[in-house]
This record gives sequence, C-alpha cells and structure tokens, in this order.
Amino acid sequence: MTFLLFTMLILLFCLNVPIAVAVGLSAVIAFIIDGNMNMILITQRLYAGADSFPLMAVPLFMIAGQLMGAGGISRRIVNFADSLVGHLSGGLAAVSVVSAMFFAGISGSAAADTAAVGAILIPSMVRRGYTPAFSGAVQAAAGSIGVIIPPSIPMIIFGVLTGASIGKLFAAGILPGVLMGLSLIGVCVWNAKRTETEDSTIKRTFSMTYAGKAFSSAIWALGAPFIIIGGILGGVFTATESAAVAVVYALFVGMFIHKEITLKDLPTLFISASITSSVVMFIICAASIFSWYMAIQDIPATIASSILSLTDNKIILLLLINLLLLIAGTILETTAALILFVPVLVPMLPTLGIDPVQLGAIVVVNLAIGMLTPPLGVCTIVACSLARTRIGTLAKAIVPFLTVLLLDLLLITFWAPLTTYLPNLFFK
Repeated sequence: MTFLLFTMLILLFCLNVPIAVAVGLSAVIAFIIDGNMNMILITQRLYAGADSFPLMAVPLFMIAGQLMGAGGISRRIVNFADSLVGHLSGGLAAVSVVSAMFFAGISGSAAADTAAVGAILIPSMVRRGYTPAFSGAVQAAAGSIGVIIPPSIPMIIFGVLTGASIGKLFAAGILPGVLMGLSLIGVCVWNAKRTETEDSTIKRTFSMTYAGKAFSSAIWALGAPFIIIGGILGGVFTATESAAVAVVYALFVGMFIHKEITLKDLPTLFISASITSSVVMFIICAASIFSWYMAIQDIPATIASSILSLTDNKIILLLLINLLLLIAGTILETTAALILFVPVLVPMLPTLGIDPVQLGAIVVVNLAIGMLTPPLGVCTIVACSLARTRIGTLAKAIVPFLTVLLLDLLLITFWAPLTTYLPNLFFK
C-alpha cells in the first residue's frame, strides 16, 4: 500500500495536478482501496488539519505582510538599509540583502520578502548597471531568508507537526539567518570587485548623519520586527498572539503614522492576504489526510528504519537528510514538503543525537534553499517576473549565491550552537 500511495502522488504531480489536490487525492484513493476506512473520517481530518491555534498565525502574518508593504514600511526599510551598507562596493546589491533581512522579521514568507523588497530594488539595480539576471538572483537569494529569521511560517508548521516550541524554533532561526545574510553580502561585494558596473565605481563613505535620518524615518517600520521577535523571546506572547499584534501594529502605522493606507484600501489588502492564506491552509488540510494515512500504516517509522539501516554514522545520516530535503525543495511546495518529510525524520532524532529545534532549523534552511532552484523555486519565479528575465538565465546568475548558502547549511547542520544557543538562552 505504501508503494501505491507514493506512486499515485508522483503520477498526480507529473500530470501537473495542484499540490493540495495531488496530496489529498492520493491518500483518499489509498483509503478507498484499503476498504477499512469510513469516508466521513476523511472529512473530519480535513477540518482537523486546520483546527489548530498555532496555525492561526499563518493568515495573520499574511495580512500583516500585506499591510506593511502597502503602508510604506518596505520603502523605509530599504532607505535605512542603504544608509548602513550602501557605501560598500556593490552597495545597492548589499542593500537588497539587508532590506530582506529586516523585512524577514515582519512577513514570515520568502515569496512576500522577495516581492516586497524586489519591487523597489530590482529596477534600481538594473538602472545602476547590474544585469537583470543578477539583480533578480540577489533578491531571490535574499528573499529566502524570509523563512529563516523569525517570524517564519514553515517553522510554525514544523512546530505544529512535531510539538516543538515555536518560540524556540523562532529563536533558532536568528543566527542562521544573520549568517546567510552576511554570506550573501560577501558575494555581492566580491561580484562588484570583479565586474564594472556603475554601482561598483560609486565612491561614498558611511555617514552617521544620513544613517540617523534614515533610522528616524524608519523607526516605526523597524518597530514591527522588534515587537514580534522581542515579544516572543521575552515571553510576552505566543507566536500566534504576536501575529495578531503585528496586524494591529501594521494597520495603525499604515493608517495613522505613515498615512499611506486608507479605509478603501483595506478590502483589497484583506482579500489578497486571504487568497494567499487559503492556498497554504488548503495544502495543510489535504496533507493532514496524507500524513494521517502514513501514521496509520506506520510508514514514517518504516522509511526511517530503512534509512538507518544504510548507516549508523551521524555525519553521513545528516548529509543524506540534507540531500533528500534539497531535492524535495526543488520539486515540492514548502508546506507539502514539511508535512511529507517531517514525520519521516522525527523517528531518527535519537540516532542523530540532535533535538527537534535543531532539526527544525536544518529542515527549514534546506527548504529555503530549495526556493531558489527550478522547477518550483518560488523566490526565483517571483524574482524572474520582477526582473523580466528568463528563469534559465537567472538560474545561472544565482549559482554563486547557492554555493555560499550550501556552505552555510553545512555549518548550521554540524555546529549545533548556531541553532541551539539562543533557544537555550531565552527559554529555560
């Protein structure tokens, strides 16, 4: 029956059936052939898949991201980032990375991060002499940090699946996110030194006055990530409560401080966020049927035992898991990949000798890198549309960024303090 389940799933994927339908339908067909399941229970599982307090954070963060983008927060974050790193060689590319890191503390979504910052900076980079492909590659790579630095929608889903503390998972993403951002800035500076663009020849020094003015203008925009992250790490509110606070804060700043959102804008913003949220939640509901069937058939434990039978070497096992997740990230939507693979990985934790929080960081970083790789690299697709270039051309330009991110992944995998220090510091 396991063979039938995955054969149906792969067949539906090959037929280009929507992910939610493919995942849910393959499980339903397996249940029907099994003949031992009341179909009413499947409907109940669909509802139960979304009936979770932590998952309420997903649509709330989607709404917060929409409000912050429309409320002028993205533009002010870009200006502040420019005041910090715009003086570097290749400064505008570095600005795109730093801007994405700040916006990651607001949106929780890599696609939203790429779109919000890329809409401003990709055209600016092209005007400054960068190729459209490189401009898109920078923003796609930087946008992937959107699911690493908290808040992170994939980490919320991982926490729901495993029971791991979402607060600890958020804390575990901070240092890896900063590491990835600094690595990408390094690639931007290296590229500027080996190419002749207008941006690489501009001579500008760091100005404390300019930075102070930019910070003053962006102080309300920067308040969002501090409230979200600080509130969670300080134990003031849960991840779900922080999402609700983010919505209220974004609405207040956009309407009354920046005054760039009006009442007539709200229906459009809420509908857009609802559509995006519904796609994610539909996948979660459908995948809950799939994961339920796998649990009934004890498939995760069987697959885990098969992998563990290959080797008991922790290093090799972690490398195999990374390879599996990197491949999955290229062909599966992130939510579906989490629900399909996390139940398989959790039984391996005792052998791997790592805790669920570190595993969560490893899984999410792998899938974030997968967002840069065709055919289903969502950040690459968004960046291509903004840069108006072919995906194949952009894929070549993204190779240097992928290289450093893979090196970061190895460090995150094999140096535990990078993911465990902050969770242990803030959550005793």
